[in-house]
Amino acid sequence: MPAAATAQTPAPAQRAGLARRLVALLYEALLLVALVFIASFLLTPLVSPGSARSGMLVVPTLAGRIVSLVALFSLAAAFYTWSWSEGRRTLPMKTWRLALVTVDGERTSRRRAFGRYLAAWIGPALALIAYAALSPRGLGAIAWPLLFINWLAAIADPERQFLHDRLARTRIVST
Repeated sequence: MPAAATAQTPAPAQRAGLARRLVALLYEALLLVALVFIASFLLTPLVSPGSARSGMLVVPTLAGRIVSLVALFSLAAAFYTWSWSEGRRTLPMKTWRLALVTVDGERTSRRRAFGRYLAAWIGPALALIAYAALSPRGLGAIAWPLLFINWLAAIADPERQFLHDRLARTRIVST
């Protein structure tokens, strides 16, 4: 028999359990907060230049806050797109021995990783829209559960996939 015929194809990786993915997600959130904190610190002199001269904290203008938000969103997009693509993993994924692959078990492309990042913002975007709509009526507080819709979707999903993984056609597997 030829050598190619005797070589066995590797078994597909096993999906990581929901509890393990949620714990890794908490770790991921801690690192994201640190990243945002450092980037915000570096952005502050750029978006509120008067604060450096006066020695007082000056609240940035609306334009400055929008620039900060776009910069932070873009920084996180670049970080996660790079970290999730071409077989790379974030520190929490390495710690919890997790990897992101396509539903076919292949390495994730940058385009798919970026799509996953955007899809992960569905819950927060819905919460923000609901808050803006409900806040004038004094009901803004009931919008907060929408923040978690991406992760709560795993409860209803037959394969326990997060919403953003389902939409991006990715899955988190044990390594």
